[in-house]
Amino acid sequence: MGKYRASSSASQRPARRESGREAFTDRLRSIAGYIPAFFKLVLAIVIGLLFFAGYRAAASASFFQVRNVEVQGTSRVAADDIRAIVRKEVEKTGVWKADLKGMNARLEKLPWVRSAVVSRVLPDGIRVRITERVPRAVVRTASGRFRWIDDDAVLLGEMLPTDQIPAFFLRGLNEDDPEGAREENKERVRKFLELQRDWDAAGLSERVSEVNLIDLLDIRAQLAGDSSQIEVRVGSEDLVKRLKRALEVLDDERQAGRASQIIYLLSQGKNVTIGHTWNVQRSNDRVVANVTAQNEKPTDASATVGRPRATSDTTHNQNARSRKGTTDKKPDKKKSEHTRR
Repeated sequence: MGKYRASSSASQRPARRESGREAFTDRLRSIAGYIPAFFKLVLAIVIGLLFFAGYRAAASASFFQVRNVEVQGTSRVAADDIRAIVRKEVEKTGVWKADLKGMNARLEKLPWVRSAVVSRVLPDGIRVRITERVPRAVVRTASGRFRWIDDDAVLLGEMLPTDQIPAFFLRGLNEDDPEGAREENKERVRKFLELQRDWDAAGLSERVSEVNLIDLLDIRAQLAGDSSQIEVRVGSEDLVKRLKRALEVLDDERQAGRASQIIYLLSQGKNVTIGHTWNVQRSNDRVVANVTAQNEKPTDASATVGRPRATSDTTHNQNARSRKGTTDKKPDKKKSEHTRR
């Protein structure tokens, strides 16, 4: 009996009681099983609203107010101007809620800015990466100002005294409607860069002051230096050969002492028309006509030259002898039209 009692008492052990935490978890699970799906959805919405409210409170907190604006890639554009624009844009919204796309658009309206990339640097910084426009030519505007222009025909800042002066300037942009004529102006810039490259290679650029490209089919070059009053009309083809030929004729005329009255040279292949300015007076010294290339009345005052030494002076002297005593006669209309460009 003693052995039986010992063995029975050894085999019986009290059951292990569950801990308080596990019991509480089990109860919650059992209760959750009775909650309808509708109440679960309501609970999720409430939690979402609480999260959104916390997000808005955090975004408008002073923790996200802009304190640092980093600007990269500027040389022509003033970095302080970029910072001022950014600070004004994010002053009320803070860094977290800043309108980055809107800032990109506003920065790209600056003359020298080609593109801008704005990004957040949390918690209180904004980084701006600028790609500037590359100045390609200097344009003389209708108001007489000299401004840089890029490949897209966008007018940039004015030429500074410290800038490298180009060989010659561009003239003839459509300034009345720059946006509507953007493609037309881009073609003028492209043609100008082509002329600059070709005339540089031929050693002609130093003799040109500016190129008028208002009409791409009637390109005109204004000469530089002592010949600044002379315009060379080269048309639209063989521009290197035509300019070179016109300059050869001008040099021969200058050596002969007949270049002081030249106002234009019309180069057409092998032939060059020389335009002069003459004053024809009546007997009472009243000026009857002032024939110039500007008013397109070159009548007998211009001559077409096939060779460099063939000048308009000979033709002018012959016409003067034939007009002796008949200065009151009107110029021949057919001849005037024939000698116009």
